[in-house]
Amino acid sequence: MDPELAALAGAGATALVQAMVGDGWAAARGRVVAFLGRRRGAEEDRVGGELDESRDELLAARDAGDTEAEADARAEWRNRMRRALRADPEAAAELRLLLDELGRGGDRGGTVHNTISGGVQRGNVIQAHTVGDVHLG
Repeated sequence: MDPELAALAGAGATALVQAMVGDGWAAARGRVVAFLGRRRGAEEDRVGGELDESRDELLAARDAGDTEAEADARAEWRNRMRRALRADPEAAAELRLLLDELGRGGDRGGTVHNTISGGVQRGNVIQAHTVGDVHLG
């Protein structure tokens, strides 16, 4: 296999495993299922089930303090991505796009501008989507 494609498969597996245990998994899952499912015929349901099983195992291993499970999952998905790229070298462009999305947590980009107004701020300023049970001072 071309070293560049092998490296791409490794990067894809690393990003996939990181996404599995992250907050953005729901968004990333569909894209990964589509990518791998297309490469294996009409097996998207099967691929989805395998991804869910792998994620459950990773989360359980993390809770149990198993530090080797993540490396095992990366190796398993790296091999699957290598096979997908070997079967369809044109898939490399799609995998690069997928990696870009996974690297941004599925975010499509944009600009964020924050403004604090209402006078002089001399205390803590907290910016968050959701804050619960926080007591300051």
